[in-house]
Amino acid sequence: MQNKKQLSKVLFLISLLASTITLIANDNKVACMKNDASACYAYALPLVSGENANIQDIREEGLNYIRKACVLGYHQACDVLGKNYFEDKSYIAARPHLEESCNRGVKVACESMGVIYRDGHDVRNDDVKAREFFTKACALKSPDACYNVAIIYRGGFGVTKSREKEKEFYKKGCDLGLKASCDRFTELDNEDKGIETGFIATMKAWFN
Repeated sequence: MQNKKQLSKVLFLISLLASTITLIANDNKVACMKNDASACYAYALPLVSGENANIQDIREEGLNYIRKACVLGYHQACDVLGKNYFEDKSYIAARPHLEESCNRGVKVACESMGVIYRDGHDVRNDDVKAREFFTKACALKSPDACYNVAIIYRGGFGVTKSREKEKEFYKKGCDLGLKASCDRFTELDNEDKGIETGFIATMKAWFN
């Protein structure tokens, strides 16, 4: 009997919570119609997140409200819009939003801009711009971006090759927890110190 009462109470609370969420969503939708940008964003965000992001009709509705919030000047909405355009491979539409977001210090936006220019997505490949955006993302603590900058200096893509710079950015990526950066930095650092590593060092160790 006690268990049934507890279950009934839990079900009631769940129902009450669902009703409250629905009421809040409806209030936000109404406020959005009156050009309240934050309400548009609050209504839209659940529609483009989680499982809803995989349901086309729901996601499209959410993106419509995200677009409105962005047009009304809500920066977070513009961040989400750029991210979604990038994921949809709508790179031309994504670029202005991502660049603005990057300028506001949004790490993932800087990373995405670096990828767009590095890989030439609907734009001429530009290694200089790619490096600029990856460097910004690295400064915002993206280990992958630091690694990408190191690769750019290693290959001399749009910049003079620099082993010193390559090591510097591998070290930054390593400090941020990227194992590949740690491995590469250690390898280069050991070479500079005259310490043999890798397969040859392993072979020599076997015969010593």
